[in-house]
Amino acid sequence: MTVFDLTGRHALVTGGAQGLGEGMARALAAAGASVVVADIQDSAADVAGTLPTDGGQKHGFTRLDVTVESDWERAITETVDIAGGFDLLVNNAGIEITGLVTDVERDDIRRMLDVNILGTTLGLKHGLRAMRAGGAAGDGGCIVNVASVAATIAFPGIAVYSATKSAVDRLTRVAAMESGKLGYGVRVNCIYPGLVPTAMGAGLANDMAALGLYGSAEEAVGAVVDLTPSGRLGTVEDIADAVVFLASDAARFVNGVGLPVDGGMGM
Repeated sequence: MTVFDLTGRHALVTGGAQGLGEGMARALAAAGASVVVADIQDSAADVAGTLPTDGGQKHGFTRLDVTVESDWERAITETVDIAGGFDLLVNNAGIEITGLVTDVERDDIRRMLDVNILGTTLGLKHGLRAMRAGGAAGDGGCIVNVASVAATIAFPGIAVYSATKSAVDRLTRVAAMESGKLGYGVRVNCIYPGLVPTAMGAGLANDMAALGLYGSAEEAVGAVVDLTPSGRLGTVEDIADAVVFLASDAARFVNGVGLPVDGGMGM
């Protein structure tokens, strides 16, 4: 057994139907955790059905709209039932709607606020309640929130998204402090992923070109790479492995921080 072994851990991963969330669910399961994949898309059940079980893990799917409080209550109850416990929450669900500040639509602002800030806050609320003594699980644990490199840089076309991910960082730090002061036994951290060529990442590059900020999607991607000391885009595995680290005993004294996983783009 190594400090990165998650055998016996019980995880709920939001936004797990595709992209980074799917990669995180797979990485956690590969490290030995039982994983419940949550999403508004029922295709997340297919992800759960293909996770490894060679270590006796128990995986499953729960339908979760992160903006609905009753969905959170049910999802955590189902996680405990399916996985046999609950001590790891990955607040990954989020949306990005590109737009110039001069043109941004009110409904788009509201949607990003609801999913990225409200959804993360409700996850923190119900995750902490369930993991603290007397909760549905009650043995402490770990919460990993997913912010973005957009919280640390001024990249055009994503002002509101950047603002919501900056809020995720602040939520993380205050939640960690409250958890510690009140003796919940739950570590709370976040990660700042760099640009990854998932459906969301590709959509962002196309949007940048459509807004006239870059001559093409390829030029937009090139601009990101030029800003990144590592000289490449991130991969799903790069981000997922950071989540495994923060969930593991290797990070047992890491609490209330934001971990850049961006190849140096946000430094």
